[in-house]
Amino acid sequence: MVKIGVLALQGAVREHVNSLQSPGAEVVAVKKIEQLEDLDGLVLPGGESTTMRRLIDKYGFFEPLKDFAKAGKPMFGTCAGLILMAKQLVGQNEGHLEIIDMEVERNAFGRQRESFEAELMVKGIAEDIMAVFIRAPLIKSVGEDVEILSKYNGEIVAVRQNQFLACSFHPELTTDARFHQYFVEIVKETKTKCLNV
Repeated sequence: MVKIGVLALQGAVREHVNSLQSPGAEVVAVKKIEQLEDLDGLVLPGGESTTMRRLIDKYGFFEPLKDFAKAGKPMFGTCAGLILMAKQLVGQNEGHLEIIDMEVERNAFGRQRESFEAELMVKGIAEDIMAVFIRAPLIKSVGEDVEILSKYNGEIVAVRQNQFLACSFHPELTTDARFHQYFVEIVKETKTKCLNV
């Protein structure tokens, strides 16, 4: 059994919780720092990244989240969550949590494309994942040990670096839970490896 949390400061928390439900996984909404201690994996949901960072700071989550990643526990960031996980942000001197070796540009699709849907091929998951983009960020570049999972019109929109997963879109806003189930499998694999060390 693995325990997966969804950071419940902002964003579509309930939708993420529903998409993560699966045999062998307990899913909880995380509102207190101490809840991080017994988690095997964590989702950073979408929302507005500057508001989310402000709430993370206000409730003292910043260092505990960095420690969670340093402990090697899997994390999955969607939209604003991806922005928080990026090592570099276009136009800013530093990133936020700086977990995945990638450079990200906020609201990169521009105002005229504030929200749209597209069917994507996502490596290791499926060839027909429906993706909902809402004022989505773009992954401009990645480090050499970051695996590109999906592109939209030639632009990177989903990546994995070891046990860390991130995407520009909102997989929780569809009825297709395959992206979330992929993360559940990462959490299970990581926990099994840790137990066998």
